[in-house]
Amino acid sequence: MRKTSWALSALVLATTAATAKPFTVEDLVGLNQLHSMAMAPDGQSVVYALKKDGQSDLYQQNLDSGAVRQLTSNKSNEHEVRFSADGKAIYFLADRGQGSQVYRLSLSGGEAVALTQLPIDVAGFKLSPDDSKMVVSLSVWPACDNLQCSVDKKAQLAKQKSTGMVFDKLMVRHWDTWDNHFVNHLFVGQLKDNKATGFTDVMQGLDTDSPAKPFSGMEEVTFNNDGTQLVYSAKAPGNDHAWTTNFDLWQVDLASGKTTDLTADNKAWDAQPVFSPDGRYMAWLAMSKPGYESDRFRIMLKDLRTGQSRELAPQWDRSAGSIRFSGDGKTLFVTAQDTGQRGLYAFNVDFGDMKVLSRDGSVGMVSEAAGRVVFSRNSLDKPSDLYVVDKDGFGLKQITHVNAQKLKDVQMGDFAQFSFPGWNNETVYGYWIKPVGYQEGKKYPVAFLIHGGPQGSFSNHWHSRWNAELWAAAGYAVVMIDFHGSTGYGQAFTDSITGHYGDRPLEDLQKGLAYIAKEQPWIDADNACALGGSYGGYMINWIAGNWPGKFKCLVNHDGLFDLRSMYYTTEELWFPEHDMQGTPWDNPDMYARWNPALFVKNWKTPMLVIQGEKDYRVPVGQGLGTFTALQRQGIPSKLLMFPNENHWVLHDANKVVWYHQVLDWMAKYTQPAPAADAKSH
Repeated sequence: MRKTSWALSALVLATTAATAKPFTVEDLVGLNQLHSMAMAPDGQSVVYALKKDGQSDLYQQNLDSGAVRQLTSNKSNEHEVRFSADGKAIYFLADRGQGSQVYRLSLSGGEAVALTQLPIDVAGFKLSPDDSKMVVSLSVWPACDNLQCSVDKKAQLAKQKSTGMVFDKLMVRHWDTWDNHFVNHLFVGQLKDNKATGFTDVMQGLDTDSPAKPFSGMEEVTFNNDGTQLVYSAKAPGNDHAWTTNFDLWQVDLASGKTTDLTADNKAWDAQPVFSPDGRYMAWLAMSKPGYESDRFRIMLKDLRTGQSRELAPQWDRSAGSIRFSGDGKTLFVTAQDTGQRGLYAFNVDFGDMKVLSRDGSVGMVSEAAGRVVFSRNSLDKPSDLYVVDKDGFGLKQITHVNAQKLKDVQMGDFAQFSFPGWNNETVYGYWIKPVGYQEGKKYPVAFLIHGGPQGSFSNHWHSRWNAELWAAAGYAVVMIDFHGSTGYGQAFTDSITGHYGDRPLEDLQKGLAYIAKEQPWIDADNACALGGSYGGYMINWIAGNWPGKFKCLVNHDGLFDLRSMYYTTEELWFPEHDMQGTPWDNPDMYARWNPALFVKNWKTPMLVIQGEKDYRVPVGQGLGTFTALQRQGIPSKLLMFPNENHWVLHDANKVVWYHQVLDWMAKYTQPAPAADAKSH
């Protein structure tokens, strides 16, 4: 029996190897995408939004039988799905010809009904625990006292013949958008008989946003357990928004309209308030260092009976990414980066002890009901799917396989995590990925990927833009190092890059590449190309001037070139002011010491420069400055400009061009193994 089983397995493996093909960028942009999810209150099913071939619809899946039924089929993209309190209906956002509105769909049948009919697009929403109230996020003119006023103001501005914009404070632009003086405000209305009415602006007259632009969502807003209070995170109105990280939690009494600053004593970031279902606790995330966006998010807990606040699990040296209470209020489910993974953890509210629910890979969305937890998870070689586990960490199983058919004939490169002694002989971690079609005894050129942030990580994570498997498919050995400054290794490790942009990370990169090339002889560190974006792009420029001659080629995406001009043209000033330990006029030596622009005379390595014209984080002048320095010195170089992209490449057609250009550039200088022809991508 064993012999027969082994023979069958060998046959299957041989057949798979013969039919498998390398992963391509066309495969990447064609994948199905999970992007919203909610669990039924009885814990028996989950509803999720799945984008397939450009259309997003809702599906319900039984967690035990696996049976799936499609709930919607509409050209509008449904998202932000939530269950009703009784589990008999779902709510979601969609634009079905009336702008973005909140819809309700009965799970017993029938068509979705629009609960809101507001003259302004609903950007996000939440319901009170008993479904009697709804809060929506709307973009309004802060001085207006009704929605029609904001509609009229927008129409008035659109009719102006002049395109001139006037500003009297920063930020004049943020991420990829110029400030149009409209702000995100929260409106609370009553929900009854399939209609939401009586919406009132609980931030009336405030020139501040909640949720904050550009990335915050309704995780920053919550009702208390009986729906009498609304709590949200926002900065206080003022002229310091470009250089302060002081978000506070604001509590609105919905009967009187009185607003109270709950976290005025903390001058750092407070975020993501949540209430326990029994009304006993309010939890939130809090940083402790003002002006630092990468400080550790501590888990704070306030006992609403005693009024006492405390940090939950203060010895846990990780920064929480998201939190939510269990249905019984006794557990907090927390996501956090940890040693190259993004895990899911269950913390006992009373004692702070922790259980690991998922550690391998990267956890995203989380929902819990009736003692079961559903979450999304991905890894370097697998896009996101949904998994279920009980609240004690038992019975883990995968419940969706949304890309099984699309990837059934695709071969991914094997990968592993490694560690080595880096700067100061401290342990530093990284990953390697074998090229697809790997053959024992051969040596392979290296794609040396350098992450951005710099307080970030190229962790065990499926990336929609910097997808490491695409380089493995093109015949490269992929190496990624989480240098000093990376997240998920303790706060001291993250903080260690402050004031040390160019020395400690570079030493880690140098030692890491040398170490893994010695440990894995198939990695040809003498035939390598280094690539990075944002801070990774900064490091590419820094390498060009301070580690010249090591690499055959370089790729720089939206990278910092001149730290002084960067400060004066970027938007979030708290970032350089913290990392450079002051402003350019207060600490000019720091801005000069780590400035790539001062080392261009050492440049000699061919470089591909990529820039998004709508990137206001690392503005277009940084990319143009890099290209000018290369061209003026006669160094082989190419500029790839995307007029409609920001700091990221988000359009699928542009992603295809991005990878074609990058892989062609690398092939020109590194000549990857013919088994994975870069031009086939």
